[in-house]
Amino acid sequence: MPLDLSMLPIYIHPDDTSMEFPNVELALSEPNGLLAIGGDLSPQRLVSAYGKGIFPWFNDDQPILWWSPNPRMIITPQNVRISRSLKKTLRKNIFQFSFDRAFNQVVYACAQPRPKQPETWITQEMMQAYGILHQQGIAHSFETWSDGKLVGGLYGVTIGKVFFGESMFSTVTDASKVAFALSAECLKNWGYELIDCQVATEHLASFGAKNISRIEFCQRLNKLTQQQPTPDAWVSHVN
Repeated sequence: MPLDLSMLPIYIHPDDTSMEFPNVELALSEPNGLLAIGGDLSPQRLVSAYGKGIFPWFNDDQPILWWSPNPRMIITPQNVRISRSLKKTLRKNIFQFSFDRAFNQVVYACAQPRPKQPETWITQEMMQAYGILHQQGIAHSFETWSDGKLVGGLYGVTIGKVFFGESMFSTVTDASKVAFALSAECLKNWGYELIDCQVATEHLASFGAKNISRIEFCQRLNKLTQQQPTPDAWVSHVN
């Protein structure tokens, strides 16, 4: 079913099997980046969306909303900045680190309400959709542990040499920061060249994340999603 470009945001029928999206330059400026409504969260549609610089973000009481904000916050694994205090924490080895050991637990923890964020955008439908992507080797998680208990982590989607970060959580001070720092090290060693942070946050800016234009972001995607990380990516766990 062809997309109707006469209306913004554009409606995608749930039965549309084309997996097409409108050009991201048609996204609204207010709210920033809203591009389309509807469709579904099938693996094919999600992969198509991420490859074009689009991601889903909506609450339980809303239809599926698709976004491509401008500017876009990104960071390269090679340029992650580690603060002195975090370096001290890393040297103490107070957390154990892993990846893909507890994907569903990480997504569930990220979905929990927070003090200044009582509602969550990670709905049950979203959790199921990303769980399928994980089973297909497309979505991955990084975890930090303390005394055998999951205390921090993050998850995201991978296409080519791009890691599209989705969310992170922490129940212990510095647990998510350690997870992000060590995940960036893994991604760098595996040949990944871009981490998508979606929208600007002070937390990610402290690691050296920066805003670039949507056009530049999509140009990088066009190149990097066609390349592949090293063969040993996601194979051996880090102790």
